[in-house]
Amino acid sequence: MSLNKFKAWYQKASFYAEEAYNAPYRSAIARAKREQDDVFMLLIFSEMMGVPNPASYYTLELQPLLIERFHDWHIRMGMEHSPLDNIKCC
Repeated sequence: MSLNKFKAWYQKASFYAEEAYNAPYRSAIARAKREQDDVFMLLIFSEMMGVPNPASYYTLELQPLLIERFHDWHIRMGMEHSPLDNIKCC
């Protein structure tokens, strides 16, 4: 067996072993990430409703990153268009 064939075989075997190992945990990790994202969005946008957010100073610098994810969030929450007047994502 040549070195290139062995490398290709090793890469395939490594990929399948990693997939088999991670398979049972994939849904739990995705669910935990969604829950964490939902709580984070709730904290950020609760300030708009008048609920004081103790981390508002630190979340302001995250706004450019969150605008990109805001569209996915409001679609997942069942809103066709952005509920905020100052964030137009659709």
